[in-house]
Amino acid sequence: MWFVRVLGIWSLLAAMVALTIDGTKSLAGQGHVVFTTLGEHWFRINAASLNTFQAAVERHVYPVLWDPLIVSVLQVPSWIFFTGLGLLLYWIGRHRRRRDVFIN
Repeated sequence: MWFVRVLGIWSLLAAMVALTIDGTKSLAGQGHVVFTTLGEHWFRINAASLNTFQAAVERHVYPVLWDPLIVSVLQVPSWIFFTGLGLLLYWIGRHRRRRDVFIN
């Protein structure tokens, strides 16, 4: 489970980077707050993979799944998505205490 915790930490680091990018854009934007969406980051990093993912979901999984669900997730600010994902992964990979069932 250590690998899941490491992925959670990396996701939290990605959230901090995305928040830093949005913060610097907001400071340079002369008074308005900027939140970059997950889809915009994905499009800037690799637009071809985003288009391939859309085509694969619409063609092989379920066409209606793309528009209401995945598009909504892609419109979430990146730092919120990665914070939630990181906390979830870190929680899943946590060390669980051993509980004594038989108490004397």
